[in-house]
Amino acid sequence: MRAIAIACIPCRSHEQKLSCSCSECTGSYISSKQSSCRLTAYCESKGWHRIYDKTREDYTLKWCETKSVLTYYNFREGEQLLYQIPNNKVLTTKIGLLNSLRDYEKASRTAHPGSGTSSELINCIETESNICNDCWLCPLKHCRRLKMEDFFPTTFRMDIKDERDAFFSYVEGLGSAEPSPWICKPTGLNQGRGIFLLRTKEDIKVFQARLESTNDNQGPRKLLTRQPQARIVQRYIQNPLLLKGRKFDVRSFFLIACTTPYMVFFRHGYVRLTCDLYDPKSNNLAAHLTNQYMQKKNPLYSVVKEDTVWSMERLNTHLNQELSRAKGLPLDWVFGPFTRRMQHVVLQCFQAVKSKLERKLGYFDLIGCDFMIDEDFKVWLLEMNCNPALHVNCQVLKDVVPAVVCETLGECCHIVSVTQCQSLSLEAFVNSSITGTVHSKLGSYVWSPVSVPLTVVKHTHPLTVWRNLFNSVQCKSKQI
Repeated sequence: MRAIAIACIPCRSHEQKLSCSCSECTGSYISSKQSSCRLTAYCESKGWHRIYDKTREDYTLKWCETKSVLTYYNFREGEQLLYQIPNNKVLTTKIGLLNSLRDYEKASRTAHPGSGTSSELINCIETESNICNDCWLCPLKHCRRLKMEDFFPTTFRMDIKDERDAFFSYVEGLGSAEPSPWICKPTGLNQGRGIFLLRTKEDIKVFQARLESTNDNQGPRKLLTRQPQARIVQRYIQNPLLLKGRKFDVRSFFLIACTTPYMVFFRHGYVRLTCDLYDPKSNNLAAHLTNQYMQKKNPLYSVVKEDTVWSMERLNTHLNQELSRAKGLPLDWVFGPFTRRMQHVVLQCFQAVKSKLERKLGYFDLIGCDFMIDEDFKVWLLEMNCNPALHVNCQVLKDVVPAVVCETLGECCHIVSVTQCQSLSLEAFVNSSITGTVHSKLGSYVWSPVSVPLTVVKHTHPLTVWRNLFNSVQCKSKQI
């Protein structure tokens, strides 16, 4: 993955030939092949032009696909915008997310001994009368804290001996019975790289021997050599819901638009399907992984690519027509219970990491959240990804991705500019959302609160809706 930086900087006299007369600001940006087209549309609308010197420090906006120490060097808090929170790995790597969810569940049990995790309300304030210092917006009311097994497949870390031994002991304890399939994933890679399935005891024995061999070969040089890629082993969801016989998952977006105070939002994305019909016994990894990187390897991809990505509306229509009555689903299940469940899970993940993330005014992050639905309509979170793919190789992606980028940058720029203006109240901020118009106190705008009933919110288009993950706003002791 190539490093990029997008910078909007004041034009200097020797750069006047590249400048524009935009009244808001004149600036410049740097981009990579993946992001340039999507970012260029927004940057050019602001009158910014492209630069190629990544060492410039007088930028307004920097977009980095890969991080390094230099990325954050001399960042001016409150004056600049920088894409990717430095330690977002606590949420966007497989081990980071696993650890954060475990820590959060453990802390919840400690704070509420004797009660089930799911019975506790998610809350970032101690009492309703107190003002949350962490967030401008208080969390979902009546949002029950979930147990991990309610939304996250059973997972073991292979880089920790106790967990590794526990996994292999579990398999041995099955006796002659074959284990259910497991999927092994490296923690820091994407696009399906390094992933493989463990279907049989023989597969698991070979994997165990390979791990032991790697550890033995390191010996006393362990601290001096590069460590092998840490891995997790996760229970494979054997009974996925299928769309016309094909496996799929749902990519949604989670935006941390501001970290001081926290402003976080959820957005629908799109549905990713495999090219081939689902065969749980297939040795072809592309039959099990839905991402476009894997599907492009199919020789028929160029012919069927438009059918490998569905809009959320198409998914909703399909379920209404094909499964709603047979499965007893309410109409528009996708935009009702399914959406609320995704928001609930994303909010809990955020609650698990909000005290860990590095916070400076100007840091923001766009995170891709991958969900799967099984045939019982249980919703599973597979993973959360930093720097989600921005390619637009089919029509649905062309409809969704550019809008996501422009809305993200627009809202983040707006939030920072508003928070710099101390005379503007929180209520005025909520009522001045750059991406829409408020129709009520709780709002019916593009960045709309979760608690507003779907029948009340008159969205122009479900795909363009960002939803505020907090349902009430408190300013002093007044609820807006």
